[in-house]
Amino acid sequence: MTALERRSVAALAGIYSTRLLGLFLILPVFALYAQTLEGYTPQSMGFALGVYGLTQACLQLPFGIASDRLGRKRVIAFGLVLFALGSAVAALAHSITGVILGRALQGAGAVSAAVTALVADLTRETQRTKAMAVIGITVGASFLIAIPLGSALNAMIRVPGIFWLTAGLALGGLMILWFAVPSPEHARSRPPPVMPQLLAVLRDTRLLRLNAGIFALHAALTAVFVVLPNTLVESAGLPQNEHAALYLPLMVASAIPLFPVISWSERHGKQGMIFAAAVLLLGTALAGLSLEHGSLLAIGTGLFVFFFAFNILEASLPSLISKTAPAQAKGMAIGVYSTFQFLGAFVGGDRGGWLYQHYGVGTVFGGAAAIAGLWFLLSLRDFLRSSSTPA
Repeated sequence: MTALERRSVAALAGIYSTRLLGLFLILPVFALYAQTLEGYTPQSMGFALGVYGLTQACLQLPFGIASDRLGRKRVIAFGLVLFALGSAVAALAHSITGVILGRALQGAGAVSAAVTALVADLTRETQRTKAMAVIGITVGASFLIAIPLGSALNAMIRVPGIFWLTAGLALGGLMILWFAVPSPEHARSRPPPVMPQLLAVLRDTRLLRLNAGIFALHAALTAVFVVLPNTLVESAGLPQNEHAALYLPLMVASAIPLFPVISWSERHGKQGMIFAAAVLLLGTALAGLSLEHGSLLAIGTGLFVFFFAFNILEASLPSLISKTAPAQAKGMAIGVYSTFQFLGAFVGGDRGGWLYQHYGVGTVFGGAAAIAGLWFLLSLRDFLRSSSTPA
């Protein structure tokens, strides 16, 4: 990459990470905090956790299309302001309804597709896959950092403080956008028609399987954190202020083999095998947690396997989308992918909360395992067809 490309990608990856932190930081602490709010039920808690994903999913494509016509940086700035406002609303709320409104407003700043499109605008075609890989690494790194950090921050500033922090991160993202991200030299005067691109993406079965995969991955993740904080306190006897001490070593240990495994699979043409194996591990960990979640050892073991598989899949999927999407519809493909990702987070939170309220903890883990099982059947089919790619 040129110096300008490196600066652009690094700055936009930083903006991307502020959005992801808004989703991830709250995961390990919200379920317990929600119990202190007026109007709390397990189902409303799950909805509050997932509604961020619903508004993200609904507005990803409209924001992406608007960025084609109004300019990338304007649309991204508007989305960051919405995210900051939603964070403030959630921080000031004293009822679960108020937090739901704040989380919905946070998600309404749906700029992921616009940020990705700006990455494409500011990089050459020969460097674009590399740039998208950097974004994928940012996604994985944000998750690795946010889970233990969210628990540690909760002990210091509580959940309202975390919401204020995410508002500050959004405003910091605005500074990065205007002072560190260059404007594209050649803006499109006539954006390509939307519908032909959208239909091409939706008809591509390879892309649809990858979209189904990111939906399943984030549905499972959000469902897990609907019940995990309470399970650690009530079943494993681990006080909330000690959760970070569990998450940190688990996240570090699960990340250590990540890049060696991915590098080995690429060198030996085994991406399909590793991908399918990671999905199988994900489902196995969730099934194990559904059957045994009454001790810290059982939960810790299940979480290690879950996080390891999650990290492989979360790092692999953005690159696969970028490689699989047709060049003339790459931006649209990434927008649809982002929509499925956040829709999965909504379904996992909302349905996870419903299952938790009516059927208990084990059913939530079991439901997430069933989703992973269906995904495994799709990835296994691809693996049997080709040992080199799951796409």
